[in-house]
Formats: sequence, structure tokens, C-alpha cells
Amino acid sequence: MASNSDSWKTESNPTQQTVLSLLGVAVGLVLSIGFRHFEGPGLTSSLAGFLLGLLILTISSAMLLKGGKQTITVDPRTRRIILEDMSRIGKKTRSLLFDEIAEFYVDELGDKEGGSIQYFVVATLKTGKRVSLFLGFFDGRYDRDAMETRCRRLAGYLRP
Repeated sequence: MASNSDSWKTESNPTQQTVLSLLGVAVGLVLSIGFRHFEGPGLTSSLAGFLLGLLILTISSAMLLKGGKQTITVDPRTRRIILEDMSRIGKKTRSLLFDEIAEFYVDELGDKEGGSIQYFVVATLKTGKRVSLFLGFFDGRYDRDAMETRCRRLAGYLRP
């Protein structure tokens, strides 16, 4: 069980997010420009390539603009978790009190059949609402054991 004085902070990696966003913008531009000359009735391969390029470009641009650093600070002394999102367009802070949390568990996102699976911790509030923690560009996101360790550490704070 965790002691009541070991406050800890975990930060996401904004550099990885920016690199992935820029790569997506480049791929989206290449597809959009490369397939811009579509002809003929119906959905052609060129039109599909063009639309895929626009979709990738839009998502990557939004990720680039909204991207930034996420910080999660766990403070057992005040019995709360502080979630900070610092993006290029502003800062958003949210606080979760341990008294509001019913449980923690590890969840996953991704393709189980050949793809990469990302793991993250979910805080289920007593109201039934779920809050994802460590979702995104955090160290250990591909390591279930690392997230299980974080989950157990957080669960230890639920007991007064």
C-alpha cells in the first residue's frame, strides 16, 4: 500500500505527438495532391485517395494544433489527482478527489490482431463516469505491466 506522502507526477511526451502529427500532415498532403485529379462517375480510386488524404490531413492538423503536454499529478496528502492539459491554444486543469473515485482498472486501445495495443488506467467515479489516465503519449503506454503497476499504486490511495 502507498504511503500518504509520496506525491508523484507523470508527463506525456509532446515531441512524439508533434512528430506523429507532422508525419500525418505530410502523408495527408501527399495523398490529397497526388489524387486530386479524379475523373468519372461514382467513387473512383483517385477520389478515394483524395478523400483519405483530406481526412488524414484534417485529423493530423487538429492533433498538431491541440497537441501539447499532459501532466498527471497524484497528491496523496490532499487526496486528489490533478490533470493538466497544456496545448498551443490554452491550458485546462481538472482535479479528481480520491473520495469521488470508486475504482481504477487498466483498459486497452488498439488492434489485438497484429496491431499495437496501448494500455491506460481508467478511474471510475462513484457517479459511473469514467476518466482515462495516462492515455496518449505517456511512457509505458505499450506495457501492460507498467500500467498495472500505476493502477495498483493509485488503488492503494483509495483506502483512507
